[in-house]
Amino acid sequence: MAVCLLYRQNAARRPRFYRVEIAYDLFDNITVFLEWGIAGRKGKALSKTFGNLREASLEADRRRQRALKRGFVRSGS
Repeated sequence: MAVCLLYRQNAARRPRFYRVEIAYDLFDNITVFLEWGIAGRKGKALSKTFGNLREASLEADRRRQRALKRGFVRSGS
């Protein structure tokens, strides 16, 4: 449904990624999927299910803002 992909490049470390996605699951619940880690490797993942799109959007936006504050930038920026 909606995906936000963020990257962070640091000269001393390998590039990192942070992905936030809002999607419907098989039971018509709205789920926020989070994935993060080192680029080129398998990352860690977390999912949270919500009863409505507004709550899911607020959670996804909160996670995205937190990543931006930690130095991540949008893909293609």
